[in-house]
Order: sequence, then structure tokens, then C-alpha cells
Amino acid sequence: MTSIFRVFLTRRLFALLACLLALNLAHAQSAEPQSPEALVRTISQGVLDSIKADKDIRAGNISRINALVETRILPHVDFTRMTSSAVGRHWNSANADQRSKIVAEFRQLLVYTYAGALSEVKDQVIRFRPSRNAPEDTEVEVRSQVMQPRGGEPLQLDYRLVKEGATWKIIDVNVLGVWLVETYRASFNAEVNKGGIDGLIKTLTDKNASLARAAARSKA
Repeated sequence: MTSIFRVFLTRRLFALLACLLALNLAHAQSAEPQSPEALVRTISQGVLDSIKADKDIRAGNISRINALVETRILPHVDFTRMTSSAVGRHWNSANADQRSKIVAEFRQLLVYTYAGALSEVKDQVIRFRPSRNAPEDTEVEVRSQVMQPRGGEPLQLDYRLVKEGATWKIIDVNVLGVWLVETYRASFNAEVNKGGIDGLIKTLTDKNASLARAAARSKA
């Protein structure tokens, strides 16, 4: 297994990543602009409740999660910016077609990661820490903790958001002190150095194909 796919594979991190997806599944954006803290706070609890009530999501149904990603996550996450940040300096050397493929494959990889994570959501509760953001900021962090059932140690889960027009978009997530984009940047850089941009695309494509086969076998 290459370094690119060692990211977030423990059960504890799966549970945290599930909360990132949970943040975006069930609610459309408000017609009125919200602060980033209010947006996260308003959505999170209702969505966690929805996940707990949906056995197909908890079972990791890929087709259902894919549909939810297309209709609910994309309006709230800037995947293009997230992917370009993860690819880093190599992004400028990729052509438009390569960039499109990397974004699509990276998004699909995260969807498969979420599929495993969602089955881990049980009785967690999200608590938000005091904001350090100023009203005029256009890039902010929303800090939270995932409170574990039966007195387990709270787990850090922070979000980085950027203001695009009148709305806020998620561009990164911090799990236990590690930012997702920074972690993938090191892995992506290694893949590009080894096989170029097309090598990175092939690695992502092959991994997603392998995960798709595994998901199909699990349904058999």
C-alpha cells in the first residue's frame, strides 16, 4: 500500500471523518447569509440525527452516499480548491483535463473513505469551542470536539472555511491536529515525483476501482 492511502485508516479517524460528511448531508444553505460558526452549528446536529436514523448510510451504501455527495456536499465544499491545495505546486503543471480528473478521483476517494466512516457514527455529540474569528475575516476556522459515548476522550475536529461571495465553503478539515490537505499534499507530491501528473491520476483511479470492487463484493 502506497503512502497516499495510509491516510485516515483507523477506526477513530473514520468516525471523525464521518462528522465532516455529516456536516453537509441533509440541509440546503440558508437563503440568508450565515456566519461560518452558525452554519456549522445549525447543520451538524440535525444531520447527525439523520445519519443515525438511516441504516443504508450507516452500512456504507456507496450509491446512496454518492447521490448525497452530489446533492448535499458539493454546495458546501470547494473541492477544486481543496484538490489544488493538496496537489500543491504541481497543480500549475497540470492541464485542464488532468485537473478535472484529479478533482473527480480525489472526491471519489473521499467518498469511499466516508462510506467506511459513516458506519462508525453512534452516539457522538459535537461541541464547539470559542471562536477566534473576526467579523471581517474571509478565511476562518471553526473549532469543535467530538464527544465520545461512555466518557471517551474528546476528539479534535476543526474546519477551515473561505468566504466566496456571500457564502462560506469548506476547504480543509483538521483531524486530531492534522490537516487533511497537508497530509495528502505530501502523498500526492511523492506520487507526482514518481510518475508525473498522469501517474497520480492512475494511482487514484486504480485505488478507487479497487474500492468499488470491494464495495460490490460486500453487497454480494
